[in-house]
Amino acid sequence: MFLFATLAEATQYVNFHDLMGENSEIAFSVFGLPIRWYALAYLAGIFVGYWYLLKLIAQPGAPMARRHADDMIFWAMLGIILGGRLGYVLFYNLESYVKEPLAVFRLWDGGMSLHGGAIGVLIAIWYVTRKEKLNFLRFCDYVACVIPFGLFFGRLANFVNGELWGRATTVPWAIIFPNAGPDPRHPSQLYEAGMEGLVMMLILSWLFWRTDARYKPGLLFGVAAIDYGISRFLIEFVRQPDVQRQWIVDSTALTMGQWLSVPMILAGIWLVATAKGRRQRVEPVAGTDSIA
Repeated sequence: MFLFATLAEATQYVNFHDLMGENSEIAFSVFGLPIRWYALAYLAGIFVGYWYLLKLIAQPGAPMARRHADDMIFWAMLGIILGGRLGYVLFYNLESYVKEPLAVFRLWDGGMSLHGGAIGVLIAIWYVTRKEKLNFLRFCDYVACVIPFGLFFGRLANFVNGELWGRATTVPWAIIFPNAGPDPRHPSQLYEAGMEGLVMMLILSWLFWRTDARYKPGLLFGVAAIDYGISRFLIEFVRQPDVQRQWIVDSTALTMGQWLSVPMILAGIWLVATAKGRRQRVEPVAGTDSIA
């Protein structure tokens, strides 16, 4: 405690508005229409992810062709938006939307759940693979490799918006966020951008390009689930809980985000542990090279 007190006295905490300016959530305007960083983050995640996915499926033994990737982009976007919104409604703010159901459609008011978005993307993958008779788990493996881009840009947008801040702290890099009171807080959005985005990106890239992980259906998907689940579980200890779900923290000492991360971690462990048993000769959907 003495160390924290000393750091607090020695540190001039950064005010968010001094760092990012007023109206930081607005990137620029076009004919008077504000373009928000959050919208640009979604677009960046989708387009960079799509570019990288094309690089992945160009390698021998890919489970999909270019046309499948093109098809997947539309359904994934739909899954992210609908799943993310419905997940937020169900997991974090159901009582409020029961009182005002039409507010569900006011996307501009904010409110998206990453866990809900993940479920939406899985449903989209299931639909595409079922329609095209493709391997569901191998398709998930390749999509999992591009997910970190979206997580990274999305968390940076959370920071720029001055939302989803961390708990009060005295660490030297703490920031005083608008609408969060006078206390300096953890920039937990940046922690998430690093752990959920950059770290996952590095791990999955190494596994894909340097090992035969992509030929063991479910392995990359499982690693992604473990990485995200553990990262989110740990960061929730320094992230401010949603006020409408504070009762869960009071009752269980864990946040809603942590409870939702537990099944992800368990499912990921199972996928990784059983992936070797699913290893088989891989006939590519596109190209001519087979992988034994």
